[in-house]
Amino acid sequence: MLLGKDDIFKAVRENLATEDVGLPGGGTLRVRELTGKERDAYEASFMKERPVLDAAGKPIRGRTQMIRDLSNMRAKLVARTVIDEDGNRVFSDGDAANLGEGSGFQLDLIYEVAARLSRLNEDDVENAAGNSGAAPSGDSPSA
Repeated sequence: MLLGKDDIFKAVRENLATEDVGLPGGGTLRVRELTGKERDAYEASFMKERPVLDAAGKPIRGRTQMIRDLSNMRAKLVARTVIDEDGNRVFSDGDAANLGEGSGFQLDLIYEVAARLSRLNEDDVENAAGNSGAAPSGDSPSA
């Protein structure tokens, strides 16, 4: 039996994977996979608009270009995926800068779980940033 629209809405909204992560030194937090909307916003956060420069290095009025910006990518994902006991996000997108000032080791522990739950891999990050010369493969090694 094929699912109808309401069944599909229910399935994709109620089945977000979560995992508790213990941090060295004590304490546990909960990580949830990205929703589709959050994943799109996360991937879009890799792009930054900047002015096009002329030969003298001065901005050309009215001309901009999009460039990739992978700065703080781990903290951006962590901010979007750490939740409280009620399933509400703990951090806002704006908290990523502050998170990025913390331990890279601990941030990476959380990032790895968030990326796995959201089925993100390095190819996804590179493709979202427009940095891949190869076509996406369709199979994810995290599957």
